[in-house]
Amino acid sequence: MMRVVIYARVSTEEQSNEQQLQSCREFCKNKSFEVVSEYMDVISGSKDSRPQLDLLMKASYRKEFDCVIVWKLDRLGRSLQHLVRIVNDWKAYGIDFMCVTQPFDTTSPSGKLLFYLMAAMAEFERDLIRERTIAGMKKAKNVGKRGKDKKPRKKGGYYLRHNPQYKTEM
Repeated sequence: MMRVVIYARVSTEEQSNEQQLQSCREFCKNKSFEVVSEYMDVISGSKDSRPQLDLLMKASYRKEFDCVIVWKLDRLGRSLQHLVRIVNDWKAYGIDFMCVTQPFDTTSPSGKLLFYLMAAMAEFERDLIRERTIAGMKKAKNVGKRGKDKKPRKKGGYYLRHNPQYKTEM
């Protein structure tokens, strides 16, 4: 029986990992996989370092499981370079990778191609989200709106406020 771990991620506290987890658990049950652990992060997929992903990578180095299961590739990450590095590390450790909603096999040439295409699409989607967020924030600022229950931000950000030698004229 293959020993697997499930990795799930959402970006905000208002979101839930439950749908991802249920789909992954059902997938594992249908394949007769033994789920040895579940890792769940609540953080942006653009962050390379995430608490639970970091623990998962340490466990993979110790070969505590045979395969990582994710619901969708963009749950693992949204940077092509980061996704490739993670999957290559797993390959070096003898660990397989499966995606429930986007089935591909990274051991075959066509599977590798599909993986790279899907990883590039995840990064592209992240960039589009960032563009829309920036445009929305700019529009809100122009009409005098602030985020829900947010206080006006001080100019310069945390780093500049606490390191005055780097301040410039604003």
